[in-house]
Amino acid sequence: MIANLHNADIPKPVLDVIARLRELGHAVYLVGGCVRDMVRKVHPKDFDVATSALPEEVQRAFRKVIPTGIQHGTVTVVQAGMHVEVTTFRSEGDYLDGRRPSSVAFERDIVKDLSRRDFTINAMAYNPLDRELVDPFGGQTDLQAHVIRCVGSAQERFSEDGLRPLRAVRFAAVLGFTLESATRDAIPATLGVFRKVALERVREELVKTLMSPRATFGMELLADTGLLDVFLPEVARANAEAARLARTAAQGSPVIVEVRMAALLADLVDRTRAREIGLRLKFPNKTADHVALLVEHAKLEEHVADADPALRRMLAKLGLALLPHLIDVARARISARAPDRVSELEALFDRLEALADAKPPLSAKELALTGGDIMATLGVGPSPIVGEATRFLMDSVLDDPGLNTAETLKTRLQEWHARTAK
Repeated sequence: MIANLHNADIPKPVLDVIARLRELGHAVYLVGGCVRDMVRKVHPKDFDVATSALPEEVQRAFRKVIPTGIQHGTVTVVQAGMHVEVTTFRSEGDYLDGRRPSSVAFERDIVKDLSRRDFTINAMAYNPLDRELVDPFGGQTDLQAHVIRCVGSAQERFSEDGLRPLRAVRFAAVLGFTLESATRDAIPATLGVFRKVALERVREELVKTLMSPRATFGMELLADTGLLDVFLPEVARANAEAARLARTAAQGSPVIVEVRMAALLADLVDRTRAREIGLRLKFPNKTADHVALLVEHAKLEEHVADADPALRRMLAKLGLALLPHLIDVARARISARAPDRVSELEALFDRLEALADAKPPLSAKELALTGGDIMATLGVGPSPIVGEATRFLMDSVLDDPGLNTAETLKTRLQEWHARTAK
């Protein structure tokens, strides 16, 4: 697998940074995820550099440097327009809050730096100038075996940083790997540390797991290790068959966060609880609202026999922009739960899309009469009757969009007012 490293496409600005630090007598390596990805023949998203040079020595070595995390030994070198993150080899003090070390100490030894990392596959370093791979914990072997294994004691690694168990599951799902037995067994015993992790960070890892090619496996692993019960008990405590179908529906849906969340939740919670979950996990309000709407309307199989006016009312509550996502959620659900009904649902999807393409008026602002027009027609000023009249007109055009002309609505409004005034 090391041959993959030698053939990797490493950007010239990164190589220039490495060469400059070597020229000054410092040890320097590529580290972390970029080495893991290059060994796997996957082009890295970014390239992290680790060096024996102290932060101030790195700053002196380059013309433009940004002290992005200098207290922890990290600076960003701007080289030929590219930002290259350079971190001094370091060891870490005790983790007191379950997330961050209480102190860091700069080191001269790359192995000491690698020994503080989470998993063996992330604890490799590569010097592209000398074509030297440093792999003290068997990361290459674990990559070949498709195994996620902690560096050293899994109990210690997970007790240091409560996010690591969730990252272990995410890597397993994203990469298609399994958890090494000791690594897996250490997760339930360290859930107390996991509970200290900010929900924003939990959400990030959950989304990556849910959007992975093996979302079903990842969600099952979260449940089996007890992690899911900490932040998503509504799914963790569902009966086994309901949870299995929910996971299957989520993986069977398009890779869109709102769609996968809605597919996961649609048969387990109602709209109100779906929104509460979204807000609890620190999703943006808009995302939480969209997931809630999709959950509310996901059971489209209940609307196969609905007439067009009822379907237009549903579209009015949903909003046309969310219709493609609703169809995605409903298709994934029905494919998981009742595949024999897929063709029946597809006919309903076609009807909904045809109704949407006709662009019917679905909100008050699309009525042919404005609020001012309504007041003029009724001879009233601002008052509750204007709202009642607007709702009457919306009901009328949802029943028959062809009524949405100014003259027709004025006539209907006058007739309505005459009836209600008696």
